[in-house]
Amino acid sequence: MYRTHTCGELRLSDINKEVTLAGWVAIGRNLGGLTFVDLRDRYGITQLVFDMDDNAELCERARRLGREFVIQASGTVRERTSKNADRDTGAVEIRVTEFKVLNAAKTPPFTIQDDTDGGDDLRMKYRYLDLRRNAVQRNLLFRSNLAIETRKYMSAQGFVEVETPNLIKSTPEGARDFVVPSRMNKGQFYALPQSPQTFKQILMVAGFDKYFQIVKCFRDEDLRADRQPEFTQIDCEMSFIHQEDILNTFEGLTKYLFQEALGITLGDFPRMTYDEAMLRYGSDKPDLRFGMEFVELTHLAKGKGFPVFDSAESVIAICAPGCAEYTRKQLDELTEWMKRPQIGAKGLIYVRYEADGNVKSSVDKFYSPDDLKMWLDQCGAKPGDILFLLSGEDEKTRKQLCELRLEMGSRLGLRRPEDFKPLWVVDFPLLEWDEDEQRFFAMHHPFTSPKPDDIVKMESDDRKVLKGIRADAYDLVLNGVEIGGGSIRIHDRDLQSRNFKLLGFTAEEAEAQFGFLLGAFEYGAPPHGGIAFGFDRLNAVMNGANSIRDFIAFPKNNQGRDMMIDAPDSIKLKQLEELGIRVVTE
Repeated sequence: MYRTHTCGELRLSDINKEVTLAGWVAIGRNLGGLTFVDLRDRYGITQLVFDMDDNAELCERARRLGREFVIQASGTVRERTSKNADRDTGAVEIRVTEFKVLNAAKTPPFTIQDDTDGGDDLRMKYRYLDLRRNAVQRNLLFRSNLAIETRKYMSAQGFVEVETPNLIKSTPEGARDFVVPSRMNKGQFYALPQSPQTFKQILMVAGFDKYFQIVKCFRDEDLRADRQPEFTQIDCEMSFIHQEDILNTFEGLTKYLFQEALGITLGDFPRMTYDEAMLRYGSDKPDLRFGMEFVELTHLAKGKGFPVFDSAESVIAICAPGCAEYTRKQLDELTEWMKRPQIGAKGLIYVRYEADGNVKSSVDKFYSPDDLKMWLDQCGAKPGDILFLLSGEDEKTRKQLCELRLEMGSRLGLRRPEDFKPLWVVDFPLLEWDEDEQRFFAMHHPFTSPKPDDIVKMESDDRKVLKGIRADAYDLVLNGVEIGGGSIRIHDRDLQSRNFKLLGFTAEEAEAQFGFLLGAFEYGAPPHGGIAFGFDRLNAVMNGANSIRDFIAFPKNNQGRDMMIDAPDSIKLKQLEELGIRVVTE
């Protein structure tokens, strides 16, 4: 056998055992008559010792071992005189009596350690080396365990795991599809699924009652740290349920995963309507690890001769605790940060409540100390705090102030990754208006059910009335990140057709795209609803990581490329011809 034990297994109880280990050489150290080699596998590291007095030839061979050589070593377990408390095997070492090089290795292009010297592109090109690093392996092992625990919970709740197709029909809603040409049906294309949405609804019509799947999804969209062209969802659907049933079931899943994977007990999740979240935090995914809620100052700030406020729809403030000592340089830097194109604020107003009770502001030319003190009182400010104010069109101002709130939370160390604050956001709008296309889009997707009390509003021609239609939709938010989202679905053909009409579909277009689903509704569709968790994102947030790429074995870079296999790539002309795709050259 190649090994009797792993490199993370041996302890003091194994002293005097004859063992054989196999793994990669992490590092070698030559100290006169002794040579030490750290041998690594995915279970840990064990120190090997080669003694010149025992076997000079063996010791000389050990000194020629390079980093990442694959070796097999046999010897006796003994207690270390200088123990390593940071290593599980740090109390023992192996006095090697023989070893064999199983495979030599080139010198790797970066150090295979937790704190590596390799940049992102280099590590992605040599991903097979990057995956040897303990930090990366821990992430993937965590992900594996989380998937196993998910299946345990869902199975215990009576859910059936069903695989749905990866080659489906392209749909016009949502993000761009990845399309796949069909050789057998030239001129026609499959699409890779953005989600299994229609299939899981069909499974409810088929009577499967409770479905789940840990499933790959695909979206051809611009990439960020929390997005990849292919990603994984915990996809779920239930029949004969109301919204409350789904929230309770998947709040239970989240609590279970935190307990089993992290040993953390979460309390009951608070709930907040979409309108309340936007009003208090300017976001439908607020980070509740810290305060700094929005305070409306429009009624106090307007009518005092300051043109910027007088012409604004809204004047809104946040109170940053303990920041009254910010220097002018710091305030100018923060103002420039807010003016970046990504945020687009025209400026930033502040009111400083100094420790001695004095009040100073960037607008004290227009407002008396009493006026400013009223603002401070309205915001609940204390001496030593500072107010930041933005103004303008209400929705835009709230989004800009949300960015400032999050930035201040980070600068003040209030967004601690070890703290977890979950939240259900409910009662989303059914529709959102697109100014460029001059039509409504579904805020979640076209199959989301409106609130029963708001169905009558679907007959209105008034855009304002239509924007006020609430959906039976909900998101699970954790530390300011949307972890999951879902809704109660429409299960009636007539109501689904009315919703398609609101979204600009003609009857013919709806039938061509979704006729199979509309037809299924005519054969006894039960009331149903579901949710999908972003599995990559859940892994990242549970570990306080900023990027989901840290929890994907072979991620794409920000240009959607796989640096290791150099994909996407061109294909041969013969392949294109077989697919019926004609290449036009100028």
